[in-house]
Amino acid sequence: MKILAIDIGGTKIKSCISDENGKIDSFREIDTESEKGGRALVQKLIDIIKDYGGFDCIGISTAGQVDSDKGYIIYANENLPGYTGTKLKEILEDKFNKSVKVENDVNAAALGEKYFGSAKDSDSFLCLTYGTGIGGAIFIDSKIYKGESGVAAEFGHIITHPFKENPSFGYYEKYASTKALVNRAKEISEDYSSGKIIFGEFEKGNSDIKKLIDDWVFEVSLGLVSLIHIFNPSNIVLGGGIMEQEKIVRLVREKVKTMIIESFLDVNIIKASLGNKAGLLGAASLHL
Repeated sequence: MKILAIDIGGTKIKSCISDENGKIDSFREIDTESEKGGRALVQKLIDIIKDYGGFDCIGISTAGQVDSDKGYIIYANENLPGYTGTKLKEILEDKFNKSVKVENDVNAAALGEKYFGSAKDSDSFLCLTYGTGIGGAIFIDSKIYKGESGVAAEFGHIITHPFKENPSFGYYEKYASTKALVNRAKEISEDYSSGKIIFGEFEKGNSDIKKLIDDWVFEVSLGLVSLIHIFNPSNIVLGGGIMEQEKIVRLVREKVKTMIIESFLDVNIIKASLGNKAGLLGAASLHL
């Protein structure tokens, strides 16, 4: 079976042909140009799909809250204007007469790790991705748990810092996302404009950046400790660009172990193994 897999992010759209074993062929990547809005994005998807030939079905991983049964976008923030309400499944099935399945990007990344990556042997695990925000996915008994309205695992909105007057100031992702790390690093120097640059300075032994990373690891660990105590997962899979660095994941693992109740110490905190292909492979897995 040839599955056309598409991963729609805020900055890039990745696409490929995958087989049922996760073997990728004809990988492509283009700019999302999200500022042009939802209608332009749909047309871009149609153009991408037209460029591929000889596929059996389409799997899509996308930013935003997704009704995966009906295949439409429940909600997308200002990063993808006009995308809320887009009926991707209906539009693309009508256009191409192929089966189309749609899933939220973090759920898709978790599916990719479950089928082809570091969570292969896990029946119950959590997956978190750290980037502009913090995304989450919950696997229980080898199935994604989505909650009553299908939008569970908004882990980025756990309140880790109390602000009685305005609770939104205390959201997890405001302190523990990669964006939060970069924003704090820019207070030291405008040159520290990405997680990659910051980690490079950390590796060089930059004392200011080491202190910054230590503080950020503590913020990451705050959220994880609550999730571990609530879900008691066997594994937590950490993804996102900066979490591709094993040293960062190790620091988080070590910090969490000092903060959780002893009876939860058997949790494994592991690095996502599929990198930026996790969403694509998760999209492909929707048809398995």
